[in-house]
Amino acid sequence: QVQLVESGGGLVQPGGSLRLSCVASGSIFSIYAMGWFRQAPGKERELVARIISGGITYYADSVKGRFTISRDNAKNTVYLQMNNLNPEDTAAYYCSVRTAGAHDYWGQGIQVTVSS
Repeated sequence: QVQLVESGGGLVQPGGSLRLSCVASGSIFSIYAMGWFRQAPGKERELVARIISGGITYYADSVKGRFTISRDNAKNTVYLQMNNLNPEDTAAYYCSVRTAGAHDYWGQGIQVTVSS
C-alpha cells in the first residue's frame, strides 16, 4: 500500500505560479512512476505529467513549457511546478503513483483555481 498526501493548491491569477507537492509513504520501495492528473468539471481525468524511475518525464501537450515535474527521492516527494497558469488549468489535481506491480494509488485531490 502507498499513501499520498498532496499540498500546494489554491487560487492564483492568470499568469501566476503554483507548486504542488505530493508526499508518499508506505510501500514506497515499489514505486515505479509518479505523476499528476487533473480533472475539470464535466471533463475526463487527464494525465498532466509523469516521471518514472531514471528521471524520464512526460508532459501533456497543453502544459509543455509551463509545468515541470520533479522528484525528491530522499523526501519521497513529487512536485509539479506550474508557471504561466491560465483559466483552462483550473481543475482538481491528483497525485498518482504506479508500482512495479502495476498497481495505481491516488491522492485525495487538491483544487487549483486560476481566476482574476
